[in-house]
Amino acid sequence: MTTIHPVDVLMTEHRTIERVLAAVEARLADSAGGPFPYEFMTQALDFFRNFADGCHHAKEEELLFPLLEQRGIPREYGPIGCMLKEHVQGRNYLAVVRANLDAARDGSPEAVTAVCSAATGYIGMLRRHIYKEDNVLFQMAIRALSPDDVTELSAGFVAPGNPRLSPQVRERYARLAEALCAAPITA
Repeated sequence: MTTIHPVDVLMTEHRTIERVLAAVEARLADSAGGPFPYEFMTQALDFFRNFADGCHHAKEEELLFPLLEQRGIPREYGPIGCMLKEHVQGRNYLAVVRANLDAARDGSPEAVTAVCSAATGYIGMLRRHIYKEDNVLFQMAIRALSPDDVTELSAGFVAPGNPRLSPQVRERYARLAEALCAAPITA
């Protein structure tokens, strides 16, 4: 059985995340001046909080980054520290979206503006973040990780003891991503 390199798993997840980012961007542009897309944004928030952050970032923060530090890639003043700060920044954007969703649904112009501003900030930040991971940190990881490290990470990425990484969670969010990307772009 061939093991898929953990970096390839993460990069595949990046492509899914990017597709959902594009769907959110299109939906927000389409709904400007019209009804707020509450249900769509609630589902997108679920995807970003529980898949992009809860599953994808968990693999990085709990498994990949600590191993890379052991292999000599610095955290402080290095690429890992930068990525971790951006994970926190993303969580902050999502917290603003979450805090304003109900008021946006109820018609508050301030809440709609807050959701759109935070979502737009999140989209731009996460796109840049993904680019840096794909083209800098993950390339360093490919060079730094031994075959044993690859095996260890691959096993950790599907560890049954971590419910956030279970096949059921991954499948649920793959289906949600497809639904969000397929949703018609009319409010």
